[in-house]
Amino acid sequence: MKSGLLTTYRDNLPITEDTPLFTLGEGDTPLVRSRRIVSEVGCAELYFKLEGCNPTGSFKDRGMVVAVAKAVEAGSTDILCASTGNTSASAAAYGAYCGLITTILVPKGGVTRGKLAQAMAYGARIMIVDGSFDETLDFARQICERRPAVLVNSLNPYRIQGQKTAAFEIVHELGGAPHYLCIPVGNAGNITAYWLGFREAEELRWADAKPKILGFQAEGAAPIVRGELVEHPESIASALRVGNPARWKSAVVARDESGGVIESVSDDEILSAYRMMAQAEGIFCEPASAACVAGLLRLSRESLDLRDRRVVCVITGHGLKDPDTAAILEPSSVHEHPAELAALEAALGAP
Repeated sequence: MKSGLLTTYRDNLPITEDTPLFTLGEGDTPLVRSRRIVSEVGCAELYFKLEGCNPTGSFKDRGMVVAVAKAVEAGSTDILCASTGNTSASAAAYGAYCGLITTILVPKGGVTRGKLAQAMAYGARIMIVDGSFDETLDFARQICERRPAVLVNSLNPYRIQGQKTAAFEIVHELGGAPHYLCIPVGNAGNITAYWLGFREAEELRWADAKPKILGFQAEGAAPIVRGELVEHPESIASALRVGNPARWKSAVVARDESGGVIESVSDDEILSAYRMMAQAEGIFCEPASAACVAGLLRLSRESLDLRDRRVVCVITGHGLKDPDTAAILEPSSVHEHPAELAALEAALGAP
């Protein structure tokens, strides 16, 4: 039985004697070694941190379990968030487990069916806002200032505390920090959390160094790369459609302190990496996850010498979060045949 993050990392989280300790099985996600993309990149070792193996299929569960536990500790009965999908599913799941009233604000047309279906199944109250994610998050913040509801977006500091544990797991499994960590950047909470985790791991002497952080935004939603707000962010990766990241400043700190970069990748690059992950590595990830693989592939071709380097890509969510994207890809081999053994064998060809 998995003990969960609240118990496993109790000494490294803001846990008190009054914090309820519970778990849906979050954390302890696989670190899978690349077999084929590693040769394309040219590094010594390439790993994928499969955060889609968390209970609701994304990395959000790490931070949500801490945020919800602290909300319960404070006596709250209501939680609320704005979301492009993954946060809504996670908040709804943990809210349901703890018997909380959960309200989700989602931008109209900005959430995939798979993610919205999860929040609906968990029984959350869903409010569709005819605006962008940034506008929706601003409304969520204002509502929580006026009502007794706890905001559980990444602005909640307990979310960052929970998400940093992924860095702890990487360090413990590899016996130290990788040379590079590649990560998608949307609202920028995760890049903030990983950098915090690696810094703390070094302070605790679990690692003797920190990685360089390579963050990747979608080309149509790259405010940090452009250095200005994006009024109408666009990308096939719904989780990256953020024009004004809540953790913008801390993302820049992670980039600069680590000596890394934050760059953008096109939707075509994201889709190419998305297909490659599935067909070359057997890993079905959501499009936002593929952004960091796309960015790593580009940098390795253009400027980054990764010989003798160890690299980890953070695969933030499972591909079933966004089945519609898989459906638009041209199938490699799908043909209809009559219900006859001879016809099927003939189609297969000689053994």
